Amino acid sequence: MSFVLPDGLPYGRFLSSGPTRLWISDEFPQNVDQLWSCLLREQNTHGLVPLLCRPDVLGEPLGLDQVDGVLLEEALATDFAEYRRGRLPFWTDPTPVPTPEGVEPWPHDPGPPFEQWPGLAPRMPGASADSKPEEAAANLLTRLIETGQLGLDECRLVLVPAHRSSDALASVGWTADAPLPLLCALLRSWEDRFGARVVAVLGSELHVSVARPPVDAARDPARSGTCALDG
Repeated sequence: MSFVLPDGLPYGRFLSSGPTRLWISDEFPQNVDQLWSCLLREQNTHGLVPLLCRPDVLGEPLGLDQVDGVLLEEALATDFAEYRRGRLPFWTDPTPVPTPEGVEPWPHDPGPPFEQWPGLAPRMPGASADSKPEEAAANLLTRLIETGQLGLDECRLVLVPAHRSSDALASVGWTADAPLPLLCALLRSWEDRFGARVVAVLGSELHVSVARPPVDAARDPARSGTCALDG
């Protein structure tokens, strides 16, 4: 079943993605930055999440029940333990890794400063000075355009019936070599804790805006958190 489209869209067509219908533009929209802001403002009205995607990343859609079934904390703790076991010999051996002639060697990597999975970074509370998730997404797209992000002009505007951008990514069936259920579950968590939004999918690259990134409490005593996103 097709859906009612917002006004001002370029030429495009409907596509079937499993049980979901998507709309995709025929070309990269020339006024995409202005159009993007409008689509973000109207997302709750139309129930359509905008994404910029290269057509070759559209694959087999992922059922949201598979995302619902991911126990995020447990999965990340298991992955960290396995990663640590594999990397521990390199972290504990200060012997420089051989490098080709003319290549500056990497400094020794002692590994993370903890032995157990530390848990998810805490939710960042919103403040009046913070940008809204929609504003952060629009600002990221503007930066991608201004910096001439490689491959952006090969993208098409895709509208996905979804409640959130992480679920839209599942519906388009991103074909990169990534565990898509775990990735979408992690993105859901980032949306809830940090106001993250998926903006563009360029081959194996995923561009995500973050309205309230976690920060180092030592550098900003007014706020608590960690320096890096999970995963």
